Amino acid sequence: MNKTYCPSLTEYKRRVARVVNIGDIPLGGNYPIRVQSMTTVDTMDTLGSVEQTLRMVEAGCEYVRITAPSMKEAQNLLEIKKELRKRGCNVPLIADIHFTPNAAELAARIVEKVRVNPGNYADKKKFEEIEYTDATYAAEVERIRERFRPLVQICKQYGTAMRIGTNHGSLSDRILSRYGDTPLGMVESALEFLRLCEEENYYNVVLSMKASNTQVMVQAYRMLVQKLDEEGLQPYPLHLGVTEAGEAEDGRIKSAVGIGTLLEDGLGDTVRVSLTEAPEAEAPVAKMLIDRYTHRAELAQPIAPVVGEEPINPFQYFRRVTREVENIGGANVPRVIADLSRLQGLEFADLRAAGQLYSPFLDKFQMSDLGADYIYTGQVPSPFMLPNGLKEIVDYSAWRDAGHRADHFPVLTQAEYAVAAMKHPTLNFVFHNLASLTAPALNQLREDRTVVVFLYTENAHAMPEIRRAFFELMNAGVNCPVIINRQYPALRDEQTQLYAATDVGGLLLDGLGDGIVLSTELLPERPKAEWLTTIDSLNQLSFGILQAARTRMSKTEYISCPSCGRTLFDLQETTAMIRKRTDHLKGIKIGIMGCIVNGPGEMADADYGYVGVGKGKIALYRGQEVIKKSVPEEAAVDELIELMREDGRWIEKEVVEEPVGV
Repeated sequence: MNKTYCPSLTEYKRRVARVVNIGDIPLGGNYPIRVQSMTTVDTMDTLGSVEQTLRMVEAGCEYVRITAPSMKEAQNLLEIKKELRKRGCNVPLIADIHFTPNAAELAARIVEKVRVNPGNYADKKKFEEIEYTDATYAAEVERIRERFRPLVQICKQYGTAMRIGTNHGSLSDRILSRYGDTPLGMVESALEFLRLCEEENYYNVVLSMKASNTQVMVQAYRMLVQKLDEEGLQPYPLHLGVTEAGEAEDGRIKSAVGIGTLLEDGLGDTVRVSLTEAPEAEAPVAKMLIDRYTHRAELAQPIAPVVGEEPINPFQYFRRVTREVENIGGANVPRVIADLSRLQGLEFADLRAAGQLYSPFLDKFQMSDLGADYIYTGQVPSPFMLPNGLKEIVDYSAWRDAGHRADHFPVLTQAEYAVAAMKHPTLNFVFHNLASLTAPALNQLREDRTVVVFLYTENAHAMPEIRRAFFELMNAGVNCPVIINRQYPALRDEQTQLYAATDVGGLLLDGLGDGIVLSTELLPERPKAEWLTTIDSLNQLSFGILQAARTRMSKTEYISCPSCGRTLFDLQETTAMIRKRTDHLKGIKIGIMGCIVNGPGEMADADYGYVGVGKGKIALYRGQEVIKKSVPEEAAVDELIELMREDGRWIEKEVVEEPVGV
């Protein structure tokens, strides 16, 4: 099978896409990667839509998308456009269409671009299992093509661009019957529409493969690029996005894991970050992701190209097979290591930053769901016994000098490891980068059943160099576990979030990595309180990345849509309320959707769903099955909790109270 999906796995090269003209702002080719977002105001509120669009443009949006669920909204796009132009704003507008071909055909005469979802556009999504013969399948495809053809012809006539935007959660029953709920099904869903566009000599097309599951999303985009090339279709530009990423830190991390992974390989021509927040909050996050690649080619150090076939499948998730060392590798979840090495004078209370909560009143520790598995203390081992389950890593010289205690594990430089006569009997860590993985080093790693590698890089093109080092290990038959070690200079918190989620998340999506340690290179002369805050945020970030990459579920996940003009309740307020009641439920996924378009399909892998179905009315789902159809909004969260209780998945939230003054 051809695994080629990007220009280079080792050199930063952006895929050169066909140029698509969208108003006065072209997309693709050598043009910059563009930023876009979507309004949340009712499309019939002309002035509200205009004011929000102006705020979005001010925040950095180069394209603005507006929902047009029916003919009346499609018609009102003209009024919105007129008012924007009157105010001197020429931002290209995109009409978002799902179920209504006639609305798309009207909008295509008004705005610069229309977005259609092939799973909904003249196709059926009723969650029914239908057996199709080849003949009935082909007949259904032909029926959809004839329903789609007029839109293509109108777009061609008016010079309107189109995005064929597949969503993982809204694949039609027909596609699901043949391809299942898979990245291949997503790609084929788009290609059916794209082939008709090419037959009509219409090429002003942008493609997207969005999912809330980052593994599925990344695999689908990669497969799409490979299929376009394989079929001799045009290299259409790509719109990147993770659907229903959620809010706050989790939403940003999840977006970066999916979008950043593709940007690293030079894929993507426009980015939309979907957050359950005001749309003007999305553009700066997208811009921060994109800006990292503006000078990547000049800053990157050369990486040796891959020799022979790459040892992973970019279109399907398989975790690298490793031997188990202590509780690392093998079938264990990826481990989190908190770097406490820059702290002066470690105390009991300081372990709170690593997720270990100490109560002086009770004189005992309680581990949170985000409790690190190991702490790294460098040259100064902990002066006290660590709470049960927490393990400590110290520098090799400190390990030797401290009498190599059983609860300490040494980390060695490559030079120390090569000659060390004395090591821990069960677990030793060793630092490596791509350059140090020489033939003798690989031989030593292959034979040592106690070794775990800390893999790091100083290359600006970080993720591809670490991935290349993994390939070196795999091709040499080395199966020791590997901890991904990334260090960041004095970046703003949000930059560190996005960069780490990209660098580590991209590797985890390829099945690479048995743990994560994030460090900062900030100068040590800082108040201890500042250091503890930094360590705490990096520890939480580590767990957030593992969760976003679907490799370790340690907290409740909220698959919440970013709101739009179709939304039937206040999404931000409702998401915050549901989070407040349920954020202690470890590993449960809850979908919170503003309307039926983003309903059971878009929250494809959620355990429970909360979906707006009318003004003040909520439908509750177990998986993709509706359980309660029309619950009053004020009772819906209680009913959701009751549903979890019936399933035996509800636990009461523990409240740990300490006496006042302690």
